Amino acid sequence: MKNIDSSRVTIKDIAKALNVSISTVSRVLSNHPAISEATRKLVNDKVKEMGFSIDPIASSFRSKKTKSIGVVCPRIDIDFHSKVISGIEEYAYQQGYQITIFQSQDNYQKEKEIVQMIESTLAAGLIICPGLETRKYDHLKKIKKANIPLVVYDRSTDGLKTNKVMINDLEASFKATEHLIKAGCKSIAHISGDQEVSIFKARLLGYKKALEQYNLEIREELIKEAKHLSHQEGLNLAQELIQGKTSFDGIVCANDYTAAAAIQTLKKVRRIPEDLKIIGFSNYPISTMIEPQLSTIDDSAYHMGKVAAKLLIQQIEDRDLDLLDYQEVLIKTELIVRESSSH
Repeated sequence: MKNIDSSRVTIKDIAKALNVSISTVSRVLSNHPAISEATRKLVNDKVKEMGFSIDPIASSFRSKKTKSIGVVCPRIDIDFHSKVISGIEEYAYQQGYQITIFQSQDNYQKEKEIVQMIESTLAAGLIICPGLETRKYDHLKKIKKANIPLVVYDRSTDGLKTNKVMINDLEASFKATEHLIKAGCKSIAHISGDQEVSIFKARLLGYKKALEQYNLEIREELIKEAKHLSHQEGLNLAQELIQGKTSFDGIVCANDYTAAAAIQTLKKVRRIPEDLKIIGFSNYPISTMIEPQLSTIDDSAYHMGKVAAKLLIQQIEDRDLDLLDYQEVLIKTELIVRESSSH
């Protein structure tokens, strides 16, 4: 057989040629004691035949044995991310790891530079929530190519095959909308997030799916998009809904900041929850500070952080887990009913 260009040969290619698992090839290359001599010889012969060579960056990484994990989040001041980081830090500390936290400010260029720096320092691994501006994932693909363990949390990364920890945003939004329907709402508005971001697309779809399932009309004029889901946007969009021609008796918001702002604006002209019911998303501290207290979806951010850290450290500690294999873990959400949507 003619040798294949070694720069293009991967562990996956060798596994496919031998009709064995990727993890088997990985174990042979790392001299795992559980591999039989026959299998070891078979794999090593194929490695030589196909001209495979181990990435020196990956080899350097493996021998480094660092105990530092890089964590990149969009904004530390958002309650969701601070809870995720707390979960990561607690589990990592228990396992003898330290974390270094970076924030991208949702800026794609800044995120790329941070990831490049983490790669160059040979950190043990990376946990990241891509920013709102991030549409391409070449910087994360490079991390994987360097054989550095990677876990993405909260936001989906289409086309990037890696370990991910997130919630089912469509299902959670459906649950929130269904709650308002069962509480008696017939015309429900939605303050959505940026529709170029997958999780907010999913939340809009969940809202629409609930309306369809309960035979309620989807009125596009009652759907308002908040690019940053800020408190100010919530105030402005609630005012737009008041001034619109279509009546509504419920609002599903894509986060708690906009929902709290909607309550502040609308309770001046409507009785909440008697005439209008509102539900948010994420269970931020503001949800219990506002009057009336806000119903919401608890997205289990702290637990998400612990699971992300566990997945990453599992990859770091067990180098026989081939990094081409990946899993997506869905964290369960909980509907929390408070005064803003009570029957």
